[in-house]
Amino acid sequence: MIQVKGLDKSYGQQVVFDNVSFTINPGERVGFVGRNGHGKTTLLKMILGQEHPDSGTINIPSGYRTGHLSQHISFKENTVLKEVCLSLPDHEDGVDETYKAETILMGLGFLRDDLDLPPMELSGGYQVRLNLAKVLVSDPNILLLDEPTNYLDIVSMRWLARFLRGWQKELIIITHDRNFMDSVTTHTMAIHRCRIRKVPGSTEKLYQQLLLEEEVYEKTRTNDEKKRKETEQFINRFRAKATKARAVQSRVKALKKLVFTFNSAPFTGRQLMEVKDLSFGFESEGPLLIEGLSFYVGKKDRIAIIGKNGKGKTTLLNLLAGELSPVGGTIHCPRDLKLAYFGQTNINRLDLRKTVEEEIMDVHPEHHRGVARRICGAMMFPGDHALKKVGVLSGGEKSRVLLGKLLVTPANMLLLDEPTNHLDMEWQLTTSGALLS
Repeated sequence: MIQVKGLDKSYGQQVVFDNVSFTINPGERVGFVGRNGHGKTTLLKMILGQEHPDSGTINIPSGYRTGHLSQHISFKENTVLKEVCLSLPDHEDGVDETYKAETILMGLGFLRDDLDLPPMELSGGYQVRLNLAKVLVSDPNILLLDEPTNYLDIVSMRWLARFLRGWQKELIIITHDRNFMDSVTTHTMAIHRCRIRKVPGSTEKLYQQLLLEEEVYEKTRTNDEKKRKETEQFINRFRAKATKARAVQSRVKALKKLVFTFNSAPFTGRQLMEVKDLSFGFESEGPLLIEGLSFYVGKKDRIAIIGKNGKGKTTLLNLLAGELSPVGGTIHCPRDLKLAYFGQTNINRLDLRKTVEEEIMDVHPEHHRGVARRICGAMMFPGDHALKKVGVLSGGEKSRVLLGKLLVTPANMLLLDEPTNHLDMEWQLTTSGALLS
């Protein structure tokens, strides 16, 4: 059980939490919702002791163990199975529970032959799955899962949903997949107006309650006589048009402010890239992951790469971006080709000591602060938010910083590997619009 009382947290002028109190009771599985950058990851970090509140308390019982899905990739053992077994709880009777590690790994999509592979030879998606397996096998008192379904295929997601529904201890899960969340949780908790609201039931039930509260809030706010008269005059004037379209158009205007375009570099040729007989493998004498692949990329082509996790999608993009060298074949790029690459782990290349503004300025051709500030605003870092250090940002915010850097980097070919991971629904729609324009 975790009790939070009177919690306050701010970063400069930005208030994240204001007098927050809630309890996670025994056996509760809680879905945690709220817009990116509003404090979800910050709260998890405070529960883990990685950050500290400005005031208030987080009471955790003595001996209470937390299990957290880390996005940091760091492995110690030379095989997948041994790495997961490191997280098995110690037992005084010395019972071998390796079978639990095997069961969880197989449930998350690993094959029997994968268990003897070195962890660093796995794809980025499977390395994240390995981290998830380590958390699940550790059997903590509470699971803290931040976007656990990233990089999972549908079969693994179904297995994980069954596992979490059978979880008898506590759980806090953050995911933008509301259907998945509702299928495994008993309660839903939201950040709203710098406070925490927690209710039994689904996300739909919580959002309905928040909507009712907002209606009450709005009615109370407009009780002033002058505002009441202004409202009546407006209604009388536009009575025939008083429909829900007004709320919809408000959202449309807000989204228009977020629409952005990538900084395209000129390209005069017909083909941006030609790949001939490309082959690649991670071991000099092992099986090839990619063999005899040939294709070309023409102007205005939009190419989707599909396939199961671990079959080489990210590896192919790393080859095209020049971050890996092929063992055979060629990748021919014209002299005026300029690539911009959004990779699964590229956010790890951000300098945690720099501000959002500084990261954007670093890649701008003229290091123009005014342009950088406009990009920061488009990335939802307006005003002083652009001066936040990268080290305090959530995963979703870091992804937006990386997208901002791609915006100001002159490019005529984009390589995007899972660009919508860590982005909320509005940002997924906005990114799609930018790519289509």
